[in-house]
Amino acid sequence: MTDFFKGIPQIRYEGEAATSDFAFRHYNPDEVVAGKRMEDHLRFAVAWWHSFAWPGGDPFGGQTFDRPWFGDTMAAAKMKADVAFEMFDILQAPFFCFHDADIRPEGASFAETTRNLEEVVDYIGEKMQGSSTKLLWGTANLFSHRRFMSGAATNPDPEVFAWSAATVKTCMDATLKLGGENYVLWGGREGYETLLNTDLTREAEQAGRFLQMVVDYKHKIGFKGAILIEPKPQEPSKHQYDYDVATVYGFLKRFGLEHEVKVNIEQGHAILAGHSFEHELALAASLGLFGSIDMNRNDYQSGWDTDQFPDSVPEMARAYYEVLRAGGFTTGGTNFDAKIRRQSLDPEDLILAHVGAMDVCARALKAAAALLEDGALEANRAARYAGWDKPENRAMLSSDLASIEARVRAEGIDPQPKSGRQERLENLWNRFV
Repeated sequence: MTDFFKGIPQIRYEGEAATSDFAFRHYNPDEVVAGKRMEDHLRFAVAWWHSFAWPGGDPFGGQTFDRPWFGDTMAAAKMKADVAFEMFDILQAPFFCFHDADIRPEGASFAETTRNLEEVVDYIGEKMQGSSTKLLWGTANLFSHRRFMSGAATNPDPEVFAWSAATVKTCMDATLKLGGENYVLWGGREGYETLLNTDLTREAEQAGRFLQMVVDYKHKIGFKGAILIEPKPQEPSKHQYDYDVATVYGFLKRFGLEHEVKVNIEQGHAILAGHSFEHELALAASLGLFGSIDMNRNDYQSGWDTDQFPDSVPEMARAYYEVLRAGGFTTGGTNFDAKIRRQSLDPEDLILAHVGAMDVCARALKAAAALLEDGALEANRAARYAGWDKPENRAMLSSDLASIEARVRAEGIDPQPKSGRQERLENLWNRFV
């Protein structure tokens, strides 16, 4: 045991009348919503990198946090794990997520780095034996080290490609060993800065083959979880290859992987791509790609990824409505890919950020479930397309232009515009949120 969270009680559901900051007011894990326990709907996960590895820097300033486990040693890595599981227990968090670089120190060689990873994974596995917290997903950090400055799978240097492939193999092994339910690939530097030194065709082929090898290895080792890609636009590369859900789908179709890989969608990334979170979720569900979500928000006055904890029930309700319409999570969940502000120095800040976010998501889930159960919104949606339920109209989709023209002439079809009722539906929505 450490004393980092000394004096902070385990967070329990106390209802809206709770007077303590250290209580859930809306997140009741056992409350049944839409036929399922709230905990099983939301499947919350704590992000190892932001909660335990991030030093509090930003693009204009360095470290502000002074954590006793900061340091590139095995002892520090194990202390970090101790603190992590103490926090998981305080929050009663169902899951956590990690990059390899979050949990292990960098070695002097690939072999030493891998030994460090394996030792820390064994240590985390021991911690999990006495904990109810499981691994939602693992991933490899293929973007922070200078070797990845020109990408990982798309790097023009084949040795970087090799290093990246070997690293992903070790991280998939670690994820399997810890019982992870998904494996995520985030192409943090899979993009380019200028076309003057970039071969787009070659880099796409490298990325496609890399992902095919990941899928092949998944089946080889018997990993039953999902392989997920996390779309991200612009930052840090000027042009990211995994810009948004639609771009990722086109990439997967090109390399025959659309039935093997799904997406992990982040709210902040959706906004940076010029979309809403609910758009990306709805599109992923429509394309059969919906997997998991990273829950955070951006500062709408800043043009970069600020990774703040969610605080808007209306925004999150739109997201969870699409999650519920998609059938809910299977292997996926709600990972708080969010960090406290660099001025939030105290251990209490880290706990309370998660408490507040979990309450926001719980309120949003209940609002979304109530609206879906009410059925009025879906009834209006169905009514708008009801004309397509008639056999003669459905038949047009397998007809041809000449036949349709003949029908228009014969029946004297003269369509008149019909209201989309947007304001009425917005008013309906706001009655539930």
